[in-house]
Amino acid sequence: MTPTQNNLSEFRQIAGQLIMIRFPGTALDAATADFIKANGIRAVCLFRGNMTDSEQLAKLTADLRAVMGPESLIGIDQEGGAVVRSTWVPAPPAAMGLGAADDTDLSQRTGAAVARAVKALGFNWNFAPVLDLNNNPHNPVIAERSFGADPKRATELAMAWMAGSHAEGVACCVKHFPGHGDTNVDSHRALPTVNKSLEELAQFEFAPFRMASGQAPAMMTAHIVYPTLDADNPASLSRRILHDLLRDEWQYKGVLITDGMDMHAIAGRYGVGNAAVRALAAGADLVMALGTTETQNETLDAIAAAIASGELAMDEIKLRLDRLASLALAYPCKPRSYKEDAADRELMAEGWRRSLTAYGAPTRPPVGARVRLVVRQDVVSDGVSEAGVPAEGVAASLRRLYDVELTTFADADTFDWSALPQDGRYTILASTSRLRYGEHARATWKPDLHLALWNPYQALDIQSPSLMTYGFAQPALDAVNGWLCGELEATGNAPVPGFA
Repeated sequence: MTPTQNNLSEFRQIAGQLIMIRFPGTALDAATADFIKANGIRAVCLFRGNMTDSEQLAKLTADLRAVMGPESLIGIDQEGGAVVRSTWVPAPPAAMGLGAADDTDLSQRTGAAVARAVKALGFNWNFAPVLDLNNNPHNPVIAERSFGADPKRATELAMAWMAGSHAEGVACCVKHFPGHGDTNVDSHRALPTVNKSLEELAQFEFAPFRMASGQAPAMMTAHIVYPTLDADNPASLSRRILHDLLRDEWQYKGVLITDGMDMHAIAGRYGVGNAAVRALAAGADLVMALGTTETQNETLDAIAAAIASGELAMDEIKLRLDRLASLALAYPCKPRSYKEDAADRELMAEGWRRSLTAYGAPTRPPVGARVRLVVRQDVVSDGVSEAGVPAEGVAASLRRLYDVELTTFADADTFDWSALPQDGRYTILASTSRLRYGEHARATWKPDLHLALWNPYQALDIQSPSLMTYGFAQPALDAVNGWLCGELEATGNAPVPGFA
């Protein structure tokens, strides 16, 4: 039977409840509001480009709630460290920083503070914490976003963070199932493969998700191929992984959302509409359709057609809608007042201080010393993380203690370290990007002190003593200054191999 236009309109309304969208701008324009209403969309994810300040963002989320109704799901990536969207609220330390501090109470208090801030802004769903075990030092996209490499301890810290968030009424979504830690490819740009035996996967990658499966209200899928489970499909499109493993074997009852289907690992290979249908057929409850209105329409048309044809069975669709409704009702989108800003800033600063990690026995130049700071000129956003701290920001922070001469570079692979003047200045290299250093830097760069202000693995690239912060927020720079002037010791321990 050929579906009528009325049927297709009805099916499109169902399809709209199975996708999460994004949109440009800092206000809900009439066209976007009409698109949301016309298609029954109930889930939106907001990014840095949707935000300017608390007043603007609170209005935007209020307008979204008015359009989407009482079962709205308004999501944000507020993990901590470099992956935060609301950059003016108290800055949470990165997961690996909390791993370095190794304190579940601190982790729980941090998760609660993050939730207080985002709930006040109108969010009820946070795509955190990360459960990936970073057991590959060349991972280009996880690194300090992971709590560590030990399955048990990393999961304990992440679950404490999640418990803090849930106590404040913000749902968490653990990610990226079944594990993105042991990849050297960013799935935003290509399709990674994790080729391990089932025993290895069970011991490492799967373990945190298995341990969390009874508590996490939502999980996000990874766009990664695991050949020992399914050689033909990435996890986001694999029924063997999403349905057979997660739902049947592990009995997971929560919401399963895909990672962004606009990512090249998926969109560039399968097409957004086809991939969305395949993800839902595999067992996903919600498809993250973060492309343009055009690709969102393509996604809606494909899902509606699949429902109409019976390719997506209505009994399974009903289960998905029920899970999504349960999540929205358990964590209603009701903003709260936020009077804890000052206290939460101090809490976050405590986390950054306790994260601080020394490697290679660094020594402090005396306060007032003549210092040469070498740092990348600026670091733009890579689409996952926010833009890194600019060179002048690091210089300004160090000038509170030292006479600083700033030297910047654009390309680490060509910067000539030997050209620096031999004038007795104490030389500090500040690393402000996530990218690992190449052979040129590893062979020729010799600072007196290396400040690894983002990716701790960079400390392994440069043959000099280092101080690692796991992120570049202002409280990280303040913690560095506290160590430099002798007021603070670096008590953190890197929770990944290689730093013993």
